[in-house]
Amino acid sequence: MSSSLPIAFVEVRVFSHATEDEDKVLCAAQSLLPSEFVEKVIFEKIRLTGHYGNPITLIEARIKERDIIRGLLEKLAAGLSSLDKEQLCNEITQHVEKGKLYLRLDKQSIFLGEFKLGLSDSMHLKVQFKKSNLEEMLNVCRRFGMLP
Repeated sequence: MSSSLPIAFVEVRVFSHATEDEDKVLCAAQSLLPSEFVEKVIFEKIRLTGHYGNPITLIEARIKERDIIRGLLEKLAAGLSSLDKEQLCNEITQHVEKGKLYLRLDKQSIFLGEFKLGLSDSMHLKVQFKKSNLEEMLNVCRRFGMLP
């Protein structure tokens, strides 16, 4: 892949519920990153209150550095199964809006060291492309190996 990267940033967001160990949730979020970049990405913790008054912590980071974005997407692509990649390809229009690719990864699988697409209790990734051309976005995802 060339040195220019058509991605402005990647945002990682995950909620840590009162029943979860916040440090483990943070470690799960950090596990998306190649090990050499873990210390370079600062995750913010924002305290929230749930519908029933339960404490919730939003853990999030916005990654703008090209090398870290490239490493994260390569690691994600290597970790996704061919079935997940096929599903993402088939449902891509549901994951793309105005130059952004939205992905949800199953949080429990990440705790176990696996990357799987998920819907409930998920870790959210938003990939902001510099241009909103769908075909160009798909080509970038294919080059990283996120799509078949």
